[in-house]
Amino acid sequence: MSTPRTLTSFICHSCRQRLVAPTRRTFRTSALLLADSKPASSVDSALASLDALGNSIANNPSRRNNNARGSNSAPNYLGIIDGANSNTNDDLNSILTSAASGNMNAIAPEKPHRLHVYSTKHNTHLTLVQPPRSAAQTTTSSVSSTTASAADAKKMIDVLMSVSAGNLGFRKAGRGSYDAAYQLAAFTFKQIQERGMLGGIHRLEVVLRGFGAGREAVTKALLGSEGRYLRGRVVGVVDATRLKLGGPRSKKPRRLG
Repeated sequence: MSTPRTLTSFICHSCRQRLVAPTRRTFRTSALLLADSKPASSVDSALASLDALGNSIANNPSRRNNNARGSNSAPNYLGIIDGANSNTNDDLNSILTSAASGNMNAIAPEKPHRLHVYSTKHNTHLTLVQPPRSAAQTTTSSVSSTTASAADAKKMIDVLMSVSAGNLGFRKAGRGSYDAAYQLAAFTFKQIQERGMLGGIHRLEVVLRGFGAGREAVTKALLGSEGRYLRGRVVGVVDATRLKLGGPRSKKPRRLG
């Protein structure tokens, strides 16, 4: 029922509400249908259409994956959900392997070996260090897990080799020279190869400490023919030189003349 506008001014407010037509509601009053409450027939039809789509893709000869496999079979999507297809389960398990998962199941990389180069103006020291391993797992320890005692087999070894210029026959001021450090580096690289350590060194870090003549000498030897077996395994170069910050007053530098 509609009321003319000329009469609205002579009608009271309560009577006007009864005469004016109610406004339409913009929202629905019907119950919502949740995803879990869908009829079983609609779910089955959706799965059936998905399975039919997979079969049509498998039967398409232009698909590259099917040509590579040499068959026109595709995984059954209903079998994936129901778990009835064993081949499909194998395919799903292969996706969860560490090789295919990437960062989802990443394996921590092996810690690298380290070659410490400590060069001062008086001497040069080279030390080859491995990640801490038992003596039975270290080739150069000459300790076997079957013949040695349990204490010797479980003994942890990290230092594989430690030599200095003095071990090669250099004395006094000659130990800190460039030539002594170069011969020391060549001797160390040769010993690493002869002792069979190259098989266990997959990643190598070079740790430089000090600013003596041996710093540049070892670097040149590593880049030369002496270090051709090791420089391909180097993954990083670190400077571990200790710098003084504050503290007591240093000694006056020695001045000749």
